[in-house]
Amino acid sequence: MECGPTGVTHHSSWPVGSPGRTMSARAEFILGEFPRTLDERFRLSLPPDFAEALLADGPECILAKERPGSLSLWNARAWQVRLDNGVELVRQKMRAGKLEGRIEEVQSLSRLLSTRHKTVPLAGRGRLSVPEGFREFLQVEPGGEVIVVGAGVCVEIWNPRAWLAYLQQTMPDFRQLFDKLSG
Repeated sequence: MECGPTGVTHHSSWPVGSPGRTMSARAEFILGEFPRTLDERFRLSLPPDFAEALLADGPECILAKERPGSLSLWNARAWQVRLDNGVELVRQKMRAGKLEGRIEEVQSLSRLLSTRHKTVPLAGRGRLSVPEGFREFLQVEPGGEVIVVGAGVCVEIWNPRAWLAYLQQTMPDFRQLFDKLSG
């Protein structure tokens, strides 16, 4: 295991999102925290290693709404495999009658799937333009600072206030989580 200069830790020789691989078998374990500024057109540049990990399969990524004040950016192929597998499981349950009487939950899931994610290109030098509908969710104005975080399997873009609140809530459990996942 070696760590690149911008925080990306490499664990194997498989490229990120290789066909037939799931996120659990992905090569990159993306780590690091970097402040960035949104320009007047809601653009920001990702650290080069982050962009490289996301673009291993092509020029597009998936931008997803995670929690208020946070967006995540995924390798498009890895995201699509995960989404297709999950949607197929829901379809199978519907065909088998296992979701009978749960139409409101199916509708809610479908609404969220319809608005939750969008395919976005990364321009030269890993530049991302945050689209409308995602800007409001991120809650950062042009010229404002964001925090770009490697979240292992994806890259997250955080409103600094939301990031601090998340850290304050979850940092006390770090040791237990690390031991659980690494033990």
